[in-house]
Amino acid sequence: MREILPVLGRWYAEGRPFGLATVVAVSRSAPRGPGAAMAVGPDDEVVGSVSGGCVEGAVFELAKEVVETGRARLETFGYSDEDAFAVGLTCGGEITLLVRPVTTADDPGFGEAAAAVAGHRPVVVATVTDGPGPRGAALVVRPDHVAGSLGASGLDAAVTADARGELAQGATGLRHYGPNGERREDDVAVFLQSFAPPPRMLVFGAIDFAAAVARIGAF
Repeated sequence: MREILPVLGRWYAEGRPFGLATVVAVSRSAPRGPGAAMAVGPDDEVVGSVSGGCVEGAVFELAKEVVETGRARLETFGYSDEDAFAVGLTCGGEITLLVRPVTTADDPGFGEAAAAVAGHRPVVVATVTDGPGPRGAALVVRPDHVAGSLGASGLDAAVTADARGELAQGATGLRHYGPNGERREDDVAVFLQSFAPPPRMLVFGAIDFAAAVARIGAF
């Protein structure tokens, strides 16, 4: 999602709601991994991709729907042996997407997360994907600050601790908890997406090979 955050940050700052689809889980062969994102904003403008073109049409409609209803949805797409024309992945795998509305009023932490990523400051966005609480609720976790809530103080505390551990490793993935953050329970699924600062690469030398390595490293 890092590559589309400048556009999302602009929509958010302008108070314009948008639908955000994020890959939260993959199975077998999949075009893009967890954290890949696509958003549908004002005037049906689209940024990002979740599958390289396989399911983007269906995701476009889902993103518009969640903005209209204000309710997040969890959807899985995979190849259909029974119906070759069904929306799915031609590579044979499955992707699970969380599609949620983002508005200035309902998601106050989004702007903070976008600003942190833009400033190359470490941050984790934790989002409820499934469970008895509000799907799509988000918690923004930084090393010294937390914004938002997942709906229960115990859950917030457990997720905050895990998010900071994941951030130290630059890891992204699903975690499961009880309703109040209990360990070893799976009532609530939370997607932790880490945005660690880009690593530094030091290139010594002033020859053509060093210049080529610097260009590759920047990419």
